[in-house]
Amino acid sequence: MIKYHSLSFLCCSVLFIFVLAHPSFASKNNVTKLVHEVCSKTSNYSFCIESLYSDPHTPESDQYGLAYVAFRLAYLNATGTSDYIKKLLKKANSSSYRMHLQRCDRDYKKAVSAIETAYNDLNSETFFELADLAGVASHGAEDCQATFLGSLHSPLDFMNNALKGLCEICVVISKLFTGS
Repeated sequence: MIKYHSLSFLCCSVLFIFVLAHPSFASKNNVTKLVHEVCSKTSNYSFCIESLYSDPHTPESDQYGLAYVAFRLAYLNATGTSDYIKKLLKKANSSSYRMHLQRCDRDYKKAVSAIETAYNDLNSETFFELADLAGVASHGAEDCQATFLGSLHSPLDFMNNALKGLCEICVVISKLFTGS
C-alpha cells in the first residue's frame, strides 16, 4: 500500500513538472470546445489545459468524463502530497517545522476526504455538492500553505498551488452540472 502511494506521488509530481515545464503540451488547436469553456473560467488557462490534457481521456470526454478526469487529478495530487508530508514528518528535526507539517497533514486528510466524497457523489450522479467539496479540498491546500507564512519557506508550495488549481478546475466543471 505504501509503495502504491509513493508511486502515485512520484507519478503526480513528474506529471505536474512535465505539464509546467512544457507549455506546448496541449496545443490550442487540439483543445475541445468543452475544455476551452471550462479553462476559460479558471484563473490559469494554460495550467487548466495542460492539466486536463495530461490525461488521455480528456479529448473524448463529455462533461461527466471531464469531471472524472479533474477529480482524479486532484485526488492524485492530494494523496501524493499527503504521503510526502508523512515522509517529511519522519525526517523533521525541529519542533516548529514538525508542528507546521502536522497541521498540513490534518489539512490534507480533510482535502483527501472531501475529494473522495466528491468522487462518490460523482459516481452516484449527485452533483450539487461537488463544487463545495472541491472548495473544501482547496481550502486544505490554502490552510497548509498559510501555516508556513511568516516562519519558514513551505516545502509544499508547488503541491499546494497545484491542488488549488486543480480544485478550481473541479469547481468550474461541477457548476456545469448545476447551472450555477
